[in-house]
Amino acid sequence: MTPNPWDTEAATFDDQPDHGLRDPVVRAAWKELLLPLIPAAPAKIIDLGCGTGSLSLLLAEAGHDVCGIDLSARMLDVARTKAAGIDVDFRQGDAADPPTTQTYDVVLVRHVLWALPDPDAALGKWVGLLNPGGRLVLVEGRWFTGAGLTRDECRTLVAAHRQETVVRPLDDPALWGKDIDDERYLLLSRC
Repeated sequence: MTPNPWDTEAATFDDQPDHGLRDPVVRAAWKELLLPLIPAAPAKIIDLGCGTGSLSLLLAEAGHDVCGIDLSARMLDVARTKAAGIDVDFRQGDAADPPTTQTYDVVLVRHVLWALPDPDAALGKWVGLLNPGGRLVLVEGRWFTGAGLTRDECRTLVAAHRQETVVRPLDDPALWGKDIDDERYLLLSRC
C-alpha cells in the first residue's frame, strides 16, 4: 500500500497560520468570513479534506453539527487531539467520494478541488450531499506556483451543477497570516 503523502505533513501542517488558526487574528478572520455564510446553528456541515480540522472545530465551537472527512489518518489524529471536548465527527475517507449517506446544510471544501483528478465528478457528489437549499462553500485559488484554479475556472465547474455562484476575493492578509500575491477566493453557491 502506498503511504499517504499527507500523513508526513500532519506533524507540521498547523505551523502555517491559515492551517492551524493558532494566531487569534487569523482565527478571527476565518470566523468572520465563514460564520455569516452558514445557516443558523445547529446547521449540519461536512468539511471535506478537513486536514487537521481547524475549520471543523471553528464551526463546531459556533454550535454547528460538523463532520470532517480527510484521507490522511495522521491529519485526523491531530484533528481529534485538537477536538478534545468538542463534538466533531471525524472520519477517514476520500473528499472526492465522501464516506457518508447523510445530507448536509453546508458542504465546505478548502483547497481540495484544484488537486482532484476529476473535479467535475467530485462536484456532482458534493452537490448530491446537500439538503434542499443547501450551500456549497469552496475556498480555492491559483497560486504563484501556477497550481490551482482561477476563479473563472472554478465558477465554470460549479455552474455545471448549480445555478447561483458568488465569488469573493480572499486577499486580506489576516486570513493567511501574511501578505499574498496570488489569487485566492471563496465561491458560495446557494442553489
